Amino acid sequence: MLLTGDEEEARDMVQDALTATFGRLRNGFEVEQAEAYVRRAIANRFLDRARRGQRWRRIAPLVVDRERVDSGSTLTGERLDMAHRLQRLTPRERACVVLRYDEDRTVEQVAAELGISAGAVKRYLSDALGKLRGMLEREQERGQRDERGRP
Repeated sequence: MLLTGDEEEARDMVQDALTATFGRLRNGFEVEQAEAYVRRAIANRFLDRARRGQRWRRIAPLVVDRERVDSGSTLTGERLDMAHRLQRLTPRERACVVLRYDEDRTVEQVAAELGISAGAVKRYLSDALGKLRGMLEREQERGQRDERGRP
């Protein structure tokens, strides 16, 4: 959900990854291996969809946001705010942040899962955290101005 920002799309991605993992009989496939394979498949599908989306936005004459419907989810406002902030990051940055901090992976594990170097993961994390920090600072400034009643 944190990768996609859309609960329905997240479900589709997990379903696709599960189908890819268990759609074919694999001999000697243990649960730990299956979980790692599914997680990597989810990350790869997210990045593939993001690439396709970028290509489409370049050629699409008009982009329309999908209508959001309340799913009745019990996510808190803070979690929804963070999900919104994550959507403003690049796909690689978002994947690195979610894998590193939400799934509590090491830099090396994130690098292995995304198929990039540990240095690249560190760079994506640094860039993403800088962007998130800037977003939070701007939101705080906006909130302080609103409290004072100034535009």
